[in-house]
Amino acid sequence: MPAKKSKTKKIQSVSPIPSGFKTVTPYLALDRGAEAIEFYKKAFGAKELAREATPDGKIIDARIRIGDSIIMLSDEFPGSDTKSPASLGSTTGTLHIYSKNVDKLWQQAVSAGAKVTMPLDNQFWGERYGKLADPFGHSWSLSMQVKMDPKEMEAKRQAAMSMFAQGEHPGKTS
Repeated sequence: MPAKKSKTKKIQSVSPIPSGFKTVTPYLALDRGAEAIEFYKKAFGAKELAREATPDGKIIDARIRIGDSIIMLSDEFPGSDTKSPASLGSTTGTLHIYSKNVDKLWQQAVSAGAKVTMPLDNQFWGERYGKLADPFGHSWSLSMQVKMDPKEMEAKRQAAMSMFAQGEHPGKTS
């Protein structure tokens, strides 16, 4: 006797993590979110994936991709427990971008309006590294691994440790 076919519909499974996302995804709170998306396109080659906005244009939720990474963002809204750097007067973290050509990406970001907070230079840990602030108050570090002479690395390490011992941060611009 043939088996009876079930009349119940099969429920499709849903992946707990959306396609394209990694386990951890930064979510930025901003002032002027729509402007920020345009800046990230110019500065870092971001691709806009999604945008939901209020009738007056404030970003409720947006997604951009930089390289192989997705960043979510929204404008700051009254009553939210998440504040933009403009509200805080500072930022609490840094977004880091590894690049195959950090000098080119650095110049692209500076040309788009990013401000240098730590000059791009070869660092004692073997990376060409620098830090920028975007016009919306978020901090970005850019780097790529580089081959360095061990003597140069040690000299840079000693100089950095000396500055840390004096309560200063190496490479910080005034």
